[in-house]
Amino acid sequence: MEKTSFIKINRADTVVVCLRDFKKGETISVDGKTIEVLQDTPAGHKILIQDTPSGTNIIKYGYPIGHAKEQLTAGQWVNENNLKTNLSGTLSYEYHPVDEELGIPAENLTFKGYVRKNGEVGIRNEVWIVPTVGCVNGIAERLAGMLAEETKLEGIDAVHAWHHNYGCSQLSEDHENTRKVLRDIVLHPNAGAVLVLSLGCENNQPDQFERLLGDYDKERIKFLVVQKVKGNEIDEGMRILRSLYDIAKNDKRTDCPLNELRVGLKCGGSDGFSGITANPLVGEFSDYLVAQGGTSILTEVPEMFGAETILMNRCKNEDLFNQTVKLVNDFKEYFLSHGEPVGENPSPGNKAGGISTLEDKALGCTQKCGRAPVSGVLGYGDRLAVKGLNLLSAPGNDLVASTALAAAGCQIVLFTTGRGTPFGTFIPTMKISTNSDLYKNKPNWIDFNAGELVDGTDMQALLRKFIEKIIAVASGEQTCNEKNGYREISIFKNGVTL
Repeated sequence: MEKTSFIKINRADTVVVCLRDFKKGETISVDGKTIEVLQDTPAGHKILIQDTPSGTNIIKYGYPIGHAKEQLTAGQWVNENNLKTNLSGTLSYEYHPVDEELGIPAENLTFKGYVRKNGEVGIRNEVWIVPTVGCVNGIAERLAGMLAEETKLEGIDAVHAWHHNYGCSQLSEDHENTRKVLRDIVLHPNAGAVLVLSLGCENNQPDQFERLLGDYDKERIKFLVVQKVKGNEIDEGMRILRSLYDIAKNDKRTDCPLNELRVGLKCGGSDGFSGITANPLVGEFSDYLVAQGGTSILTEVPEMFGAETILMNRCKNEDLFNQTVKLVNDFKEYFLSHGEPVGENPSPGNKAGGISTLEDKALGCTQKCGRAPVSGVLGYGDRLAVKGLNLLSAPGNDLVASTALAAAGCQIVLFTTGRGTPFGTFIPTMKISTNSDLYKNKPNWIDFNAGELVDGTDMQALLRKFIEKIIAVASGEQTCNEKNGYREISIFKNGVTL
């Protein structure tokens, strides 16, 4: 991208995005017109480039991002104070399929992964303790600490207990969501061995949960119900963990084709550069991976609102289109059932970074999935069934959505951010900054800088560096969240607590 002071993303746009701070009285030249900037406007924010009557749509990325609340003049700073969302309730949609060839050649790239007994590939070899209920979190964490200290992690990458608050006092779909996500964690290929730790009296009964796992590897997944232990459950837990560790420590990395890689696509703490740098870069990688036969998953359904028709029309067939319509409208109904407006989403940090409406956020957010056709649609807690680009039902919340991506089977989450965040979920969570200042200021959080694009680096050149970085992480290089020990899970709560 050529280094400049602003960018008009699409020829149809009625705003430009500032790539630096602009002062009142400065001028910009757009489409042969000279426009005076009427207010101080921060980098990442929008300047109007044509007079716009009240009620008229403002265009960015070639699509409406809302309408003017009042008469606006060319040169004005467009933000949440003078721009209003067009979103309201559920909609009816028509399928207008778009079939676009990616035109990306196949390459014989590989990464060093762990091939599991069922043929799935992990990019980490860890020992996990998964509580079926929050009541045993303390025991799980104590056991994890003891095993890590005793073994010094020789032969494995890490030991973790996945702390959560659920597994009891839940009903119906809410309870099933918890069970499915915990099942997905237990079966995840990044774990070389798992201890499922139960109390015994919880709603998530251990024998029922075991049946939910299906035909699992009984050598590497063990159960312990602490109420049934006579004496000290810590001693019994350590006995089982030592046997699991003795198996996992002998696992070795082998060359695996890139079509075995499954990445989750996520953004958080977005800014006005997200849809210009980091999200398009991740979209380019998503298309590249899909062209190699690999898999990517886009979630954050509320952050599809306003851009959903783009995804719907990329569905491979009408059945997938109908599933995507249901995915979107079900989430809108969820908002409405709680008396909440459909279009209220951008956080204070998003707005401060230059994102004014949910459509503004969505049109930038969905760029993370590039141009590939939609091959699959997943419900919350579902596991991947087809390769290619998938859509997943989950909210926009960073921790909940990232956990859902990992639970679906992703081995790594690619997380774009313009404001910065330290967290990680139970798989490597790779942070990609939208701007170079964030990358420089938070090197302990950020793994890759997409801000180079506005500094003049060519997209295809940066994509090659990005591919190399992801392969390195998949082959064992730690992400910042792993180095810092910032790892957790968060399960979507949607129901009564007894």
